[in-house]
Amino acid sequence: MRNDEIHSCPELMDLIQEVGFLPLLDSGIRGYSAEELVDKDNRYVVFDDGGWDWPLWKWKGPIVTEGRCVYGKFFAGKAGFVSKEWWPDLCNYRRASRSIEEIILLTLAEHGNLITRELRAACGFDGPKMRSKFDGYVTRLQMACRIITEDFVYPTDKHGREYGWGWSLLTTPESLLGRDMLRCEHTPQESFERMKAHLSKLLPEATEKQIEKLIR
Repeated sequence: MRNDEIHSCPELMDLIQEVGFLPLLDSGIRGYSAEELVDKDNRYVVFDDGGWDWPLWKWKGPIVTEGRCVYGKFFAGKAGFVSKEWWPDLCNYRRASRSIEEIILLTLAEHGNLITRELRAACGFDGPKMRSKFDGYVTRLQMACRIITEDFVYPTDKHGREYGWGWSLLTTPESLLGRDMLRCEHTPQESFERMKAHLSKLLPEATEKQIEKLIR
C-alpha cells in the first residue's frame, strides 16, 4: 500500500481516491485498512477515567458528507470506503449477483433516509429477536450496493454534547448519488475482472483468494 502514515482526515480522503477501495478496519490483508494506515495519534485509545477517543472513527462523517466516496458494509460484511470512480463497477457486479429485500428498500426510498432502528421499526421488525435478523438484511443490502451511509447521527446529553459511537444514517445510492452513478459500460464479469486487476496491482502481497473475498 504505502509506507508513510495518514495524519489527517483530508489525507485519508485523498488516499481513498488513490486506491479506490479501502476497508475501515482489519481486512484480513496486512496493512490494507484505514485503521492500520493512520498514525498512532489517530488510533483508538482508552483513558484512565474510562473515556475513549478515536479520531479515525470521527473522520467517517466528514469523509462521507464531503461527497467523493461511498461508505457502507461492502467488504465481506465489514465497513469501508469506495471512491466514486470505482463505485459503478462495484455496484454493477454486486447487484447482478444478489437478491433484494424489497420491503426494506421501498421503505427507505419512501422516507429518504433513516437510522437503522427507525428503518427497522418502519419495516415492522420490532418483535423479540428481530433486531439481529433485520441487521443481517441491511448488511446484505449494503454488500449488494443497495444501501449506503449518508452521514452519522450522534445522541446528545442534557448539555447538548454528542456522545457514543453514532448511528449510520442510511439511504439509497439513487437518492444520494443520482442514477447516473449506477450506470456502467461493462458487464458484471468485466467489472469483477477490472476490480480484481486493480486490487491485485495495489496489493501484490495479497493472495487471489483474499482479493476475491474483498470484491465478492
